[in-house]
Amino acid sequence: MYRIQLQEFEGPLDLLLFFIQRDEIDIFDIPIARITDEYLEYVRLMEEIDLDGVADFIYMAALLINVKVRMLLPRPELDEDGEPIDPRRELVERLLEYMRYKEASEGLAVYHENRSNLFTRGEASAQQDLFERAMPETLVNTTLFDLISALRRVLTETPEVSVFALEAVDYTVENQRIYVLEQLEKRGRVTFIDLARHWDKGFIIATFLAILEMTQRSVVRLSPTESADDFYVERIPDVDQPEKTNGALKR
Repeated sequence: MYRIQLQEFEGPLDLLLFFIQRDEIDIFDIPIARITDEYLEYVRLMEEIDLDGVADFIYMAALLINVKVRMLLPRPELDEDGEPIDPRRELVERLLEYMRYKEASEGLAVYHENRSNLFTRGEASAQQDLFERAMPETLVNTTLFDLISALRRVLTETPEVSVFALEAVDYTVENQRIYVLEQLEKRGRVTFIDLARHWDKGFIIATFLAILEMTQRSVVRLSPTESADDFYVERIPDVDQPEKTNGALKR
């Protein structure tokens, strides 16, 4: 299994907000059964590609399952006043608190950025040196969950492998890295769906991991497409390409 760690790794509450905002769900009336099932699908994918931090998502999955089971009980739980308790209440409160925290942190980030553009006497020359340095450009203009959505989509469209197939094929991240670079050299920019469609599960996951690795190494950049469950992969200029080997996989 190949381990990938993302510096900007969203947490389990981010994943829930991703579902809520994508489907325009009323946060006070979450369809817990549907959300739980979809959440578990994403967690299973994260486990399969061994993304660091997946334990937090598994813990949240356990909480969602608990809420789902409580909502299926024939008799609702009652509070001290005999009023029905909505099992989703604690989850909603956590989401609202997290949203407030996230908005506050984004506001502080904007303030910090604006403050960094101001110069005070004595530090102007030092600040100018910082501005003259090349700032690393944003390589991922889409969220982790958009990437996982694309992976989920292409795996769903993957044809079933014949039970009579006898030859096993092992796909390595290194070979898939070469495959992606060859495709980008021919086509300039390509979507993940186009890179992985109609291949088997091993090819798809190895290609996905290769793209994440190349993003970490500033070899490619990712950007959203018109579709919510796909993304573009684009070569970053002036980065040395690896030598092509006989093991490179070609379409």
